[in-house]
Amino acid sequence: MSVKAYKKLKFGDLAIKMGFMTRKQLDYVTSKKNITKQRIGHICLQEGLVDDEIIAQITAAQFSYDYVQIDGIEDSTLLELVPVEFMTRYQFVPYRREGDTLVIAMADPINFLKAIDALEMLLDLSVVIVVVSETRIKNLLKSIETSRSVLDSVSDDMRLSLVRESDKGEDILSLEKLSAEESPIVKLVNSTILDAINKRASDIHIETSEQGVIIRYRIDGMLHQATDPLDVQHQGTIVSRIKIMSELDISEKRIPQDGRFKLKVQERYIDFRVSILPTIFGEDVVIRILDRESLAADVGEFKLESLGLPAREMNRIRRMINAPYGMFLMTGPTGSGKTTTLYMAISAVNSTEAKIITIEDPVEYQLKGIVQIPVNEKKGLTFARGLRSILRHDPDKILVGEIRDSETAQIALQSALTGHLVFTTVHANSAFEVINRFIHMGIEPYNLMAALNCIVAQRLMRTLCVCREPATYSQAQLAEWGVTPSRYREHVFYEAKGCDLCKGTGYKGRKAIIELIELDDVIRELFIQKAPLAELKKTAAASGTVFLRNAALAEVLKGETTFKEANRVTFIEPEGCILETQ
Repeated sequence: MSVKAYKKLKFGDLAIKMGFMTRKQLDYVTSKKNITKQRIGHICLQEGLVDDEIIAQITAAQFSYDYVQIDGIEDSTLLELVPVEFMTRYQFVPYRREGDTLVIAMADPINFLKAIDALEMLLDLSVVIVVVSETRIKNLLKSIETSRSVLDSVSDDMRLSLVRESDKGEDILSLEKLSAEESPIVKLVNSTILDAINKRASDIHIETSEQGVIIRYRIDGMLHQATDPLDVQHQGTIVSRIKIMSELDISEKRIPQDGRFKLKVQERYIDFRVSILPTIFGEDVVIRILDRESLAADVGEFKLESLGLPAREMNRIRRMINAPYGMFLMTGPTGSGKTTTLYMAISAVNSTEAKIITIEDPVEYQLKGIVQIPVNEKKGLTFARGLRSILRHDPDKILVGEIRDSETAQIALQSALTGHLVFTTVHANSAFEVINRFIHMGIEPYNLMAALNCIVAQRLMRTLCVCREPATYSQAQLAEWGVTPSRYREHVFYEAKGCDLCKGTGYKGRKAIIELIELDDVIRELFIQKAPLAELKKTAAASGTVFLRNAALAEVLKGETTFKEANRVTFIEPEGCILETQ
């Protein structure tokens, strides 16, 4: 039905006519409007009767405009037509250009009436409107604002030799501040941080080399260069600025330093961990971005189903996390998603009947109904000291962010042996190597075996974008990668291609693969007897363990990822390593 037919109707009448509400619902909303004086659409949204996409459809019909759904600006040249401050003030984005007419997208056409004269005068173009949802407009404006980086232009005019610390206790990053900031070094550092957050990077690497200062982002586990190398003369002032933000010693350039800082970016707080390392060319910096909002967006409500694991592995995890006591131990390198998986695990067992306390460094995401304690080593609150105090609060389940030393390991094991269920992580390359890490910390193997319920090794693999393309491989290649050629000769494999959606990488997002070893009596005895690794693996496989290499190749066979990615995160093993159960 044409929207023109609705143009004289009110919002509520339109909602009924378009089938989004009933008369009874409208009467209820109208009665509430008379009390609260809010707009009908706002009340409908609050009551959950409609979502903002439906509100956009009704609004478009009400004003006789077209309704569209857009997630990005395809023609980037449109963004050069209108100042971003103008877009933010009137809450719109340029949608497309048709000759001498600019089509803009906005959620509230009332804003259009305010902006149209100024916009047509500014652009010397006719302006028409299409309606999108408020959520889409806000996301687009946020993306546009953070992507307006000065990374490409700042390197021409860097004459600073000294960096001064701000008197304010809290740095607030915004486009307006970047424009007003006098120091090009501060501009560079701030815009780099904003750009990295916008691109959902987990780390920022600032490296000094013969070519100059190179800035790289780690996105989906891979490093990408952010800009052309900057002049090496600015390396000292860039590092000094970061040291000041992290409250580190700017005069010390010969030893490593670690620090942290917090920034308020677009109405949310983001933590940053900083590591500075002296090299032959100068000091290198790595900034770890701990963005809680980004983490929550990636995994939703921290449900185990978000991991996307096979049903059999999911059932095994559920059985382990619902044990009455013992230790649920996760291992893997930095950035392998261990903490996120533990959040999902404790969220799955969280209830009003159990008290759960966590100690983390830092608290990466706040979970409802769970007591969370951040480590503060400067104030003397270490993992070990915090864990001792936690035990006096009678918890049922405990999450220890990481076991780093023998004292923390001893207390965590004692907790697991005395009726608590302990969730924790240890850095190790594989599930079996975790045992050696504990032994090196001075833990007796017998006590360790008595406390451990399971060991879960995890990796994150990049998943293919929709632009993937079929690939064929020779029998020799398949055999080399551990796939039996006779079984998969006719199988369709895929490779990464690259498109605008994935920014040319061929991959979009990551998923977890795990290797879960349940410690039953047989495996415990083999560990205590220091049995050969081959015997341990054989016994674990017989009890249901799917090793990381098999899990990775299973994702390749499903078309979720590539052999190249599987080979990047797991060791290539002999031909035929894929289990029949896969």
